[in-house]
Amino acid sequence: MAAGTQVCWPGVYGPAEVKVSKEIYDRATLEVLIQPKVGLPSVKERSQEQNVRETCEASLLLSLHPRSSLTLVLQVLHDDGSLLSCFLNAACMALMDAGLPMSCLFCGVTCAIAADGEIITDPTAAQEKECRALLTFAIDSKKCRVMMSSTKGSFSVQELQQCIAISQKASEKIFQFYRDSVQRRYSKNL
Repeated sequence: MAAGTQVCWPGVYGPAEVKVSKEIYDRATLEVLIQPKVGLPSVKERSQEQNVRETCEASLLLSLHPRSSLTLVLQVLHDDGSLLSCFLNAACMALMDAGLPMSCLFCGVTCAIAADGEIITDPTAAQEKECRALLTFAIDSKKCRVMMSSTKGSFSVQELQQCIAISQKASEKIFQFYRDSVQRRYSKNL
């Protein structure tokens, strides 16, 4: 999954047998692993894993696969900012491609608020460092509601509402990209 200048390679494994210690009797266990480009995962990656996992759990129909496990691996190939939204988009595309049942699709959108108050969508790493606030939202496909938010920095309530509105508008393009990608994949002649 390439989004702007960030590239992430997703992989979905399962449903498969789960370890007894991780087994949940009425639904599948979802594990999300983020592998950085170099080195071992840090606290930042663990936090991103939790955000992606909770978003996926809200969307997936895990009760259809009780006592099993799903593993989602996200390998960073290139990072130039807005990585959490890239992870969310890659995760949704991978879950769709794997044919796992979902109640809705979701997408990630990152907004940066510059020092002068300008709102930038899909900021680069340099823009992220210079901004006074960074907000990432997961938006659902049914009603364009916010499923998850991750924020850093200071911002007003009005700026938060503007970022949500901009993210909801940007999500329409991402969902159209999903539709186009699925249509291209499954309309090829055999």
